[in-house]
Amino acid sequence: MKDFWESVLHFAKTTSNKVGSELLADFGQVQPKEKPDGTLVTQSDKWADEELRNAIASAFPTHGILTEESDRILPDTEWCWVVDPLDGTTNFSRGIPIWGISLGLLYRGTPVFGYVYIPPLNQSFHGFWFGKTGLTGPERAFVNNRPLQSSRDEPTMNHFFSFCSRSIQVIRHPFPCKIRMLGVASYNFLTVAAGLTLGSVEATPKIWDIAGVYPIVQAAGGVWVPLESASIFPLKSGLDYSDRSFPTLVVAQNELVPIFGPFLQELHKG
Repeated sequence: MKDFWESVLHFAKTTSNKVGSELLADFGQVQPKEKPDGTLVTQSDKWADEELRNAIASAFPTHGILTEESDRILPDTEWCWVVDPLDGTTNFSRGIPIWGISLGLLYRGTPVFGYVYIPPLNQSFHGFWFGKTGLTGPERAFVNNRPLQSSRDEPTMNHFFSFCSRSIQVIRHPFPCKIRMLGVASYNFLTVAAGLTLGSVEATPKIWDIAGVYPIVQAAGGVWVPLESASIFPLKSGLDYSDRSFPTLVVAQNELVPIFGPFLQELHKG
């Protein structure tokens, strides 16, 4: 499998860099439109979606594709790419330099490889994590080719926890860390993998928000905690994932689950 994983990583890197460089030219210069679900979309999202779909189809013709802007039904293929062509559209359109391209590769419905490129920060995150899939290979995570490791620290008021806009209202005080809100689901979780925050929560992430970061977080030593009783993975072929949300807590280590979990009880009930 070594050659296969190397080809997957090379493809993700070169394709994301190419698309990202083009998106930088439009950064802060495009007018967004509101989609039926209330989120924003721009012509840049649609262009990037088409570019990434075409690149995947050319490089991996037997692989399926699931994307935010077009193909939303999981195909019946052993391998499938889950694509968020522009995660953080609101930031992108308003000129805030945290947004990115997220690619996740599923094997039989479970993410085993993830690549997230944040062009304004010149940061590329990637990771391999195979869980119970039966696949083998190096289970590692990196940012700009440097190894990632989630924090082993205990919470203090000099540490960070990141919320999304839909979860911030459920917080109770006093909270054991300083609070941040970054506006990009994938980067929110990546800060945990990188050791920058002790935890993060997203109330309504879609599958394209999480498929790319799922293996990166796990390979970096982070803990992925679904806030609903049903497991997220493996995904099921034939299902439309456009209207499905997966409330998620990510923490740097298992010991932090009972510390941060109680603050999110109301979010879980919702």
